[in-house]
Amino acid sequence: MSAARAPKPVPELTGPVEDYLKAIYELERASEPAETNAIARMLEIAPASVSGMVRRLAAQGLITHERYRGARLTAAGRRAALRTLRRHRVIEAYLTSALGYSWDRVHDEAERLEHAASDELIDRMAAAIGEPATDPHGAPIPTRDGTLEERSLVPLAALESGETARVERVSDRDAGRLRYLAELGIVPGATVQITAREPFDGPIAIRVQNSSRTIGSALASQILVAPSSTKRPRLTR
Repeated sequence: MSAARAPKPVPELTGPVEDYLKAIYELERASEPAETNAIARMLEIAPASVSGMVRRLAAQGLITHERYRGARLTAAGRRAALRTLRRHRVIEAYLTSALGYSWDRVHDEAERLEHAASDELIDRMAAAIGEPATDPHGAPIPTRDGTLEERSLVPLAALESGETARVERVSDRDAGRLRYLAELGIVPGATVQITAREPFDGPIAIRVQNSSRTIGSALASQILVAPSSTKRPRLTR
């Protein structure tokens, strides 16, 4: 009987390649087709620049690509994407926990550092701050062996009036939005109750940290929560 094969090591990749794989992973996680325009929007580059890289990634066996259906990560591509996500999220956690950075400043720093940091350095950073399970914005941190458990959450905007939920995750991409959410007390771990909502995507009244606030439905859709009620079906976001 042959011995079980160990997982293939992730090859060293360039920063742009890692950015593409990370973007495709995020699109797949949101159940969106990783089409050229979607990748271009996420990376803030011209769509014409995406096509050539997609062909290159497919030739390297990191993605599969079908016309009109977009790109999908292969097993090797997923391992590489998760390794980059681990670097990014551990760096964010380290900057806030060990160096006192505010949560609205760490994304850009992590974007710069994630491609240069070695896996050993990332492991030492994680160990130094107690092996955090999530980054400062609530996103789960992949393990050293490349596994990641994505929780099933719903947008705050999906809750009905009277429902209560725990804030679990917010996007780290907009520093101004993060500062605003911090001012409102809407951070991972906070309990939020919907007290009223206007129809047709109107404003939503909430109660958080014993204060009454009003936010727009667009902002509420960017805040992922775990409802207190177990009756509601949850979406993976």
